[in-house]
Amino acid sequence: MKNHLLLLAGLLTLSACASAITPPPAPYAPEDAALTLKPVTFSDLPGWNRDDLNDVITALGHSCTKIMAQDPSKPFGDPAWNVEAGSWAGACSHIENGTLRPGPFGEPRAFFEFFFTPYEATAGDYKQGLFTGYYEAALRGSRTPSATYTTALLQRPDDLIMVELGDFRESLKGQRIAGRVVKGNLKPFETRAEIESGKPLAAKPLVWVNDPVDAFFLHIQGSGRVLLDDGSEMRVGYAAQNGHVYYAIGRELVKRGLIAKEDVSMQSIRSWLEAHPEEAPEFMNLNPSYVFFDEIKGAGPLGAQNVPLTAGRSLAVDRTKVPYGTPLWLDITAPVPTIPTLQRLVIAQDTGGAIKGPIRGDYFWGYGEDAEHNAGLMKAPGRYWLLLPRVGLD
Repeated sequence: MKNHLLLLAGLLTLSACASAITPPPAPYAPEDAALTLKPVTFSDLPGWNRDDLNDVITALGHSCTKIMAQDPSKPFGDPAWNVEAGSWAGACSHIENGTLRPGPFGEPRAFFEFFFTPYEATAGDYKQGLFTGYYEAALRGSRTPSATYTTALLQRPDDLIMVELGDFRESLKGQRIAGRVVKGNLKPFETRAEIESGKPLAAKPLVWVNDPVDAFFLHIQGSGRVLLDDGSEMRVGYAAQNGHVYYAIGRELVKRGLIAKEDVSMQSIRSWLEAHPEEAPEFMNLNPSYVFFDEIKGAGPLGAQNVPLTAGRSLAVDRTKVPYGTPLWLDITAPVPTIPTLQRLVIAQDTGGAIKGPIRGDYFWGYGEDAEHNAGLMKAPGRYWLLLPRVGLD
């Protein structure tokens, strides 16, 4: 292209064109980098005055119920932030039944500007991270197995032990392992391949679905709705995980030359698995992580904070870097072809096996075909800013 422009218009035109070329995005922050916060003003948040914040109050209200149930002296996030669970009392006391209580603020923007201070999130010299999307999956199933419904979604096994390592070492906060006790020692639980092979487990089927590929993606999304053969609907959600590290099978498909790296998306992976039913189990079992489910009755889907997720307002984060309940201002470049930018306030309410790093997020799109489509395509560079309570306000 450069040679063509030189031949057509000469050096001056080339220089003007070159100046308009968008530079490549900065590399993503490394997973193991430390999160650094720098105080800024709300005017520094790109698009801050354009976001309609009414529905984010509802999402924040859900998280407030969990934060305010903690010991008020418990550090909220890094102790260096000088924020405790009790620091949220002022903001949370002004939210009732998902809306702002009558008061001096008038609207949500003034509420956030009064109670919170925005902080730019960086990791050393890195400001950008990777942002993906997830959704509430839709499946077809039955409460009993049949020739049509052959793939079981399993309930949590009775002998599965999940350990929050942060309960034992502050340096391990946000990390967990799982396994079963054998002769007084905690041993690793079965991998996905071992579970799928039919090895006996102390786990009962919750529901049976008609498509193993749908079930596989439900394990990744963590929640879904199952349209049952009797016409009713069952909402299912994450109950536990087998403790093995998540592995993205798209990497293996690229490694073997089966999908081009630039073409990897949920849609392309699903299409390959559906087109190769004989080989699909081998590839799905490369991901050793396995999720067990509960039936959710009432509001849902539920995130890892055990509060209902709000479409477009909930974000899955690395819980070792960002605590649940934190409001984050997003600035994500072209998350999907139909949305040029994504600048809005979200609440950290979930996590996932692939969500690791100081600037990393998984955006919850909600339920339905559009949500599934957008989540499957989303793989974009972006930034966020944390909003932390101003200490001493009530």
